[in-house]
Amino acid sequence: MFNGIGISGILLLLVITVLLFGPNKLPELGRAFGRTLREFKEGARDIMGDEPSAKPARPDIQTVDVESAGQEPAKASGEANSALQRRRLPE
Repeated sequence: MFNGIGISGILLLLVITVLLFGPNKLPELGRAFGRTLREFKEGARDIMGDEPSAKPARPDIQTVDVESAGQEPAKASGEANSALQRRRLPE
């Protein structure tokens, strides 16, 4: 925020602020600024909380227990191994 302003620039801004508003008015300005910032943050939270939650990209997936369905699970030694052997490059 204050990347281009050095320490001397910040001190100059503080001196100008004190000269413009006076030392008695500065606490009131600080409180008003703090209240404004707090209200802004609360408003931003309210807006962010009002958004509907994101829907999942795909519908729910139903899983089935193979043993209760009466089917045997596929054996890795049969068709899968023969398919892997066909895809291998000759040596």
